[in-house]
Amino acid sequence: MKKSKTLSLALGPALNRTQELTQRLAAEILSGRLQPGARLPTEQELSLATGVSRTVVREAVAALRADGLVMTRQGLGAFVPADVQRRPFRIDPDEVKSGKDVLQILELRMGLEIEASGLAAERRTSHDLVQIEAALRSIEAEIEVGGNAVDADFRFHLAIFRSVHNRYFPQFLEFLGNFIIPRQILNIANGSDPGRVRYLRRIQTEHVAIYQAIRSQNTAAARKAARRHLSNSLNRYQEISSRASRRAEAARLAEAE
Repeated sequence: MKKSKTLSLALGPALNRTQELTQRLAAEILSGRLQPGARLPTEQELSLATGVSRTVVREAVAALRADGLVMTRQGLGAFVPADVQRRPFRIDPDEVKSGKDVLQILELRMGLEIEASGLAAERRTSHDLVQIEAALRSIEAEIEVGGNAVDADFRFHLAIFRSVHNRYFPQFLEFLGNFIIPRQILNIANGSDPGRVRYLRRIQTEHVAIYQAIRSQNTAAARKAARRHLSNSLNRYQEISSRASRRAEAARLAEAE
């Protein structure tokens, strides 16, 4: 049995000590400083080394176990598994904060959603089409009352993924959740001003094109419409991110004067 190396895990004044300890231990494991087969320090040792309670330590180890970074053995403790790199895929909501984060998620989304739209056009049923159309109407209704239509937008894309009739497509989209509709993260498209309406109308026009291609069961057109929608989304958010960066830099310079 491999012994654990001496670790430097002193924590700063973070509000969420469990999260911070989890991140520190994960870094030790992923960097290789805690190698496969190594045993983590005991609850008492971690508590003394970090100054947190044993409850915090247990919660951190549970989080690492959920991520596949440690395995526990009754009466022996927590160990780094041999296949540590095969941990579950996840996106931490607390880490999706910047325009760059949004753009990277959009890039991840592109390949899968383009293919999903083509498969939906090929495989959709009459019931599937009703669900897609209902989501489109919900988006329209929310635009009219001044909402940002995030939930309805997600339902539209989820209805398309369900139309593929491959359970992994909607499961993956549900995992991503509203990350695929990133305008609420960037805090845009809210209010009742004409600019907001024009912005959402452009997006809705792209949605309608995808729907029409799926309705006509034109797989090539569905993929093309989905690609156009996501490419336009990337361009929109790149511009939004660029404007936000310019405003932040201007504010920084103003404070320095």
